[in-house]
Amino acid sequence: MSMRTQTAPSVRSALYEAPGPRTRRRIAIGTAISAVLLALLAFLVVRQFYVTGQLAPRYWSFLLEWPTWRFLLQGFAGTVEVALTAGVIALVLGLALMLGRTSGIAPLAAVCRVVTDFFRGVPSLLLIYFFFLVVPQYGIQMPAFWMLTLPVALAASGVLAEVFRAGVNAVPKGQVEAAYSIGLSPAKTMRRIVLPQAIRYVIPSLIAQLVVVVKDTTVAYVVSYPDLMQNARVLITNYDALLSMYLVVAVIYILINFAINKASVYVARRTGVKIIR
Repeated sequence: MSMRTQTAPSVRSALYEAPGPRTRRRIAIGTAISAVLLALLAFLVVRQFYVTGQLAPRYWSFLLEWPTWRFLLQGFAGTVEVALTAGVIALVLGLALMLGRTSGIAPLAAVCRVVTDFFRGVPSLLLIYFFFLVVPQYGIQMPAFWMLTLPVALAASGVLAEVFRAGVNAVPKGQVEAAYSIGLSPAKTMRRIVLPQAIRYVIPSLIAQLVVVVKDTTVAYVVSYPDLMQNARVLITNYDALLSMYLVVAVIYILINFAINKASVYVARRTGVKIIR
């Protein structure tokens, strides 16, 4: 008697039915039409740029000169410096807010919840204007670097606090109860049992959040900090090359964010944490 080995159906096979021949033809036709329309749109855009003279060599030739790229690299270094500094501050502050909110001390938890919700809800640009316009009125003079870094870090800390809290909630409750049963205090349980696992769970999300931090640095022009975008604006003014310069900067930001996303995926695989893609 022959025995057939049956595998359990996956979630994908249970929720997704393979298309039939007619559906596949419709998908192929729709894909072809969409590709043609996108190609036509790209042609019209490029043609419009050509008609208006935006493809003239004088708008692109300066990109072949080393001083242009040296100036952009200086701005890129400024962007990296702000992003990394803001990221470290946001991690520390976000962790502190999460610990305060989950401490079990009602007044402290309430304050941390209000602060977390405030920083999550207030745009980073508004915080930058606050540090740029309001703080100096009280006699506090700050360099442009900190007038940009601190608001970005505060805005990100609210999100990271919730990311840490999600990691804490992901730790099985049975482990916490087991720690209490052997005499560990809540503080030691958090430090030795819960927190190491929670951080491991959320490391990919923490790295991915750096993408938001990098994007927030693009408003450095408010405080005249020489980051990548601010230096690009200087080049646009000098060469009147709006299209070419913004295109180059967009590609650089896309590559940065792509690298960060790849890093989060790599870390997730190394730590065995499943992520949704």
